[in-house]
Amino acid sequence: QVQLVESGGGLVQAGGSLRLSCAGSGLSAYHMGWFRQDPGKGREFVAAITWSGRSTYYTDSVKGRFAISRDNAKNTLYLQMNSLKPEDTAVYYCAAGSVDSDPRTYDYWGQGTQVTVSS
Repeated sequence: QVQLVESGGGLVQAGGSLRLSCAGSGLSAYHMGWFRQDPGKGREFVAAITWSGRSTYYTDSVKGRFAISRDNAKNTLYLQMNSLKPEDTAVYYCAAGSVDSDPRTYDYWGQGTQVTVSS
């Protein structure tokens, strides 16, 4: 069982930056991903990273702006978000267990953190 806790969300102007964190005991043993969700929509894949950190994956809309990373010694996952756009507004979730874009392949989820980008 892995309990994941996200932090770092907030309100930022377009063009700004935020760094999300996801902490969880035992996280270091898992492939990890970030997803986001707007109200009334499905959960959208954002980025994923293998347990070693050697391989990363991104959805096209965030390539070149977001960076996923991890510190296994601290059992923490990160998502650095730069050049934020209003369309990045969503609740962001971290998840453990896969690097796939299908949320059904992940075993554990955090509670989510709200990111709001104003224009």
